[in-house]
Amino acid sequence: MKTDLSKFDNSWYQPGSAMKRLLWYLISAIFFKSWFPEKRSKIYLLRLFGAKIGAGVVIKPHVNIKYPWNLIIGNHVWIGEDVWIDNLDLVTIDDHACISQGALLLCGNHDYKKATFDLIIGPIHIQEGGWVGAKAIVTQHVVVASHSMIGAGSVVNKSTEPYMIYAGNPAVKVRERKIKE
Repeated sequence: MKTDLSKFDNSWYQPGSAMKRLLWYLISAIFFKSWFPEKRSKIYLLRLFGAKIGAGVVIKPHVNIKYPWNLIIGNHVWIGEDVWIDNLDLVTIDDHACISQGALLLCGNHDYKKATFDLIIGPIHIQEGGWVGAKAIVTQHVVVASHSMIGAGSVVNKSTEPYMIYAGNPAVKVRERKIKE
């Protein structure tokens, strides 16, 4: 067998109306994928498009959020420059979590075992105090456990344990995360 992309069909996947997606892409290009610094407007627009956003959230410039209606962000969350939240499915980021610059949260992939290269989607959950380091990648069906840390440039394709540090590709547990007062 060979891959046959001419037979690819993800018509089952309905992320929202074409008009809603188009409007979001335009708003996103102006307010999120640019150096637009004002955070209150960003929070307002995300909520307007269906995101659930807590208090004290910081969203830096050049952030790409695919579908805000698939996004839940808790209180006092930091999202750094050039983060890409490719939330084809639900992304939940709990209180006091940090997504560092250039990180990718990827809810979608393709089934490389099928000739039709079918779309695969799944949620991502960053629990309270979790930290996704710079340029790290978190894939679908992953839970970054409470206060666990993902090292810079790591690729996480399996859920983590609380208060542990992970690094590498694929990410492996390297030591305990001890937080001091």
